[in-house]
Amino acid sequence: MKIFISADIEGVTGVTDWEETELGKSAWEAAREQMTAEVVAACEGAMKAGADEIWVKDSHDTGRNLIPDRLPQHVRLIRGWSGHPFLTLQELNDTFSAALLIGYHSGAGFGKSPLEHTWSGNVMCIKLNGEYASEFLTDLYTATHVGVPVAFVSGDQGLCDSITRLNPHIGTTAVKEGIGNSTINLHPAQAVERIRAGVQQALTGDLSRCRVSLPEHFKMEIRYRSQARAYQYGFFPGARQTDTFTVQFESNDYFDILRFLMFGVA
Repeated sequence: MKIFISADIEGVTGVTDWEETELGKSAWEAAREQMTAEVVAACEGAMKAGADEIWVKDSHDTGRNLIPDRLPQHVRLIRGWSGHPFLTLQELNDTFSAALLIGYHSGAGFGKSPLEHTWSGNVMCIKLNGEYASEFLTDLYTATHVGVPVAFVSGDQGLCDSITRLNPHIGTTAVKEGIGNSTINLHPAQAVERIRAGVQQALTGDLSRCRVSLPEHFKMEIRYRSQARAYQYGFFPGARQTDTFTVQFESNDYFDILRFLMFGVA
């Protein structure tokens, strides 16, 4: 069984303030330690479920957060950013049995986390077919695009609740809950334990039940904080600026949507 893991940091237990997410800040060191511990737990759970090949994408900010020598020796770690439209799922293809998302967070507009955002702080919110989109949702559709089920997600309670509403067969572990500008967090060791057990359970279940269907048509709307960005990205081929802050793009091909997203959140 070949498993792909994408790891972010805003959904890791304890992480509450933006300063804890920024490379070079003193608070980031503790956050990257826990991010690494939660990814290691996911790897261990996957191996207990029978995984014999695991790829991990460091998907936060610079893509250089995870501590490589803490990972199991046979894991392949993807660091940095290639520029491919799959973004946080770079190198994912149909040879993988399942994808796992660790440390993910609520999307912009959810109102469920002090760190909620979707892809960029320059973006006020992103809507996909009229619904607020999280990075989980765009990743879910990317994985579905190449025929890979997303089997497990860890992160904040708001995100996990939204996943359960979408497909209750996708395993989730909430390690924190956002309340206004605060968070209520599991103990780091308990978060690790629950992620390890959750991944093992998810991967020993019927993975076909985790699958979703792609919509036949996609309409993405990106609402920017700056009118200048909306003006600029409104020139993307096929896109149009619909108001002072919003750019819209439509396609029947999800890869076209990913190309627009990649350029539109830079």
